[in-house]
Amino acid sequence: MGRVFAAADIGSNTVHLLVAETTRRGLRRLHNVSDWMSLGQVVSHERMIPEPLVDRLLLTLTQFQEASLTFKAEGLTVFATEAMRSATNHPAVLDRIRSEVGIEVDLISPRREAELSYQGIQLDCAGPEPFMLLELGGGSAQVAWCHQGQVQWDVSLAIGTGRLLDLANITYPVPEVAHQRLAQILQTTLGSLEIHEPVPRVVACGGVARGLWRALHPDGDRVLLRQELEYLRWASSRLTLDQISQRFGVKAKRSATLFPGSMAYLFLMEKLGVSVMEISEYGVREGAIREMALGIRPAVSR
Repeated sequence: MGRVFAAADIGSNTVHLLVAETTRRGLRRLHNVSDWMSLGQVVSHERMIPEPLVDRLLLTLTQFQEASLTFKAEGLTVFATEAMRSATNHPAVLDRIRSEVGIEVDLISPRREAELSYQGIQLDCAGPEPFMLLELGGGSAQVAWCHQGQVQWDVSLAIGTGRLLDLANITYPVPEVAHQRLAQILQTTLGSLEIHEPVPRVVACGGVARGLWRALHPDGDRVLLRQELEYLRWASSRLTLDQISQRFGVKAKRSATLFPGSMAYLFLMEKLGVSVMEISEYGVREGAIREMALGIRPAVSR
């Protein structure tokens, strides 16, 4: 039997726990659970995490801690990303988590987020380097150039799906004016992204990419084509959220991310000059567990 580790991330769409056992082939998921909190959209609109949502976050993390004990994980590491970084009250929120739950949350940088994603995708998308790593969440997108076994450089862009839903005021079906606002936001934001050499390969990971992948490829084919994303962008803009959920077989709350997610990835692919991208099933949580298993980072005590 392999060693058991637990990792949780306070993300901008979900707060997610993974408990996994190490195997010769990688990881075996023992417990994989999430709570959809839409922190990225909330923080984009209110600039802070409201008290009721903080209370819910504390309850969720308490349950995560109990689950890690149930599965006898060697340690539980918890980290937070863009929504927490951007929240004006994040010092107070992290203090409450520390004092009331007993968990020390690591507020990681965009570079660290990209490094964890890089470790995660080695489990199923290890391949030729260099390549561009894309990870679109609810609050931001990480764009990272990976070569020689590490992240060489990275850029964090404020185009997470929750942020885009708020800034473009997207409702469903999507009005043309909201479609135009979204396109303008993406065009303006990506104007600052400079690419100085050809991009031979793109790998995307994270919840938004997996949502697009599952909507378009229920057969599990890992390669998404630009034309497929164009179709998803068009179809999801014409439907209600219930219709999107039923047609594409995604959870109700994931439905709202298909339109801004497909738009953001289309703009990113155009900027990078590519027409295909690979999708990894793994990401930051698996990366954190892989680092602990390999001894790159020590298992964090509860």
